[in-house]
Amino acid sequence: MTTRRQILQGAALSALAALPGLSLLAPRSARAAGWPDKPVKIVVPYPAGGSTDVLSRILAEELKVKFGQPFLIDNRAGAGGNIRIDAVAKSTPDGYTLGAATIGHFSINQYLYSKMTWDADKDLLPVSMTWELPNVAVVPADHVPATTLKDFIAWAKTRPNGISYGSPGIGTTPHLSGVLFCQRAGVKGEHVPFRGAAQTIPAMLSGDVHIAVDNLASYIPFINSGKLRALAVTSAERWPSMPDIPTMAQAGMNDFVVTSWAAFVVPAGTPKEIVAALSSALQEISKKPEIQQKFLTTGAKSLGSTPEVVTARGQKERPMWKSVIESSGARQD
Repeated sequence: MTTRRQILQGAALSALAALPGLSLLAPRSARAAGWPDKPVKIVVPYPAGGSTDVLSRILAEELKVKFGQPFLIDNRAGAGGNIRIDAVAKSTPDGYTLGAATIGHFSINQYLYSKMTWDADKDLLPVSMTWELPNVAVVPADHVPATTLKDFIAWAKTRPNGISYGSPGIGTTPHLSGVLFCQRAGVKGEHVPFRGAAQTIPAMLSGDVHIAVDNLASYIPFINSGKLRALAVTSAERWPSMPDIPTMAQAGMNDFVVTSWAAFVVPAGTPKEIVAALSSALQEISKKPEIQQKFLTTGAKSLGSTPEVVTARGQKERPMWKSVIESSGARQD
C-alpha cells in the first residue's frame, strides 16, 4: 500500500527531475559510493624508469593510502604514448583505469601525427595536474668548452657543420626545445633522436652529441658529478633544487619558457563523483611537504588542480607547439 509520504517523495523527485540542467544521478552515485572496491590501474605510456613512471609511482602509493586499494602502474610505451592513451580513452569508464597523460597528449601529438585515434577534448576527462618539470640545456664538460649559453652559441657558430642536439625522440618537448633553441640562437643544428635520456647521455659523454635541452630530472646526477655542464633551465624562474643554474632569460635568451607537465586522465563518461574524489585527493597529496620534497629531488614540481585547469593549460599551449612543429617539419606517422 502506497503511503502519503511515498506519494509526496515521488512527486518531489518528479519535480526535481523536470528542472532544467538537473539530472538525478542515482545509478552513478550508487556506483561511486563503493568506489574503489578493487585495484585501480594507472597506465603510464612510457618505459619504466623515466620521469613519468617514477613520479606516477610516488602518487600511486599516496592514492593507495588515501583510498585503501592498490593503484597499480601499467607501463607500455609506443607512438609517443598515443597507443596506451588510446587504450585509456577506450577503457570502461568506471574509475578503474587512469592514464598519466603529458603535455604531448594535450598540446603536441595532434599536430605531429596525421592520424589520431582519440581526441583529448572528447575522449578523455582530465582529473588533476600532477607535476611539471623544466628542460635544461646541458653540454658535455669534456668536449664542449663553453661555460655559459652565450659562449656555447658563439662556439657553435664557428663550427662549419654546426652542432648536434639529442632528444628522446621526434616530437618530444626536448626535440622541439632543441629546434626552438637553434632557431633563436641562429645556429645550424642536427637532431639526433634516441629512445630516452639513458641513450642520449652516453652519446654526450663520448662527444657524439654537443647539447641537449632535455628534462632536468634525468640529468641531475651528471650535472652534480661535473660530467655535464648545465647552461640554463627553461622554467620561468630558477629551479628550487638547482638554484645555481640560470633561466634561459637570465642566460641571454628571452621568451623561452618551456616546461613538461602531466595530468591524470580517465575515459569520458567516468562518473563525475569519482573524478571529483580523485581530483580532490591529488590536490591534497600535492600539498604535502614530503611529496613536494620527493618531487623536487627528482627534478619536478608537485602540482594539483581542478580538471578545468588542465583543459585550459592544454589549449593555451597548443598554438606555440603547432608553430614549432610546422617550422621544423617534424612528423611522426
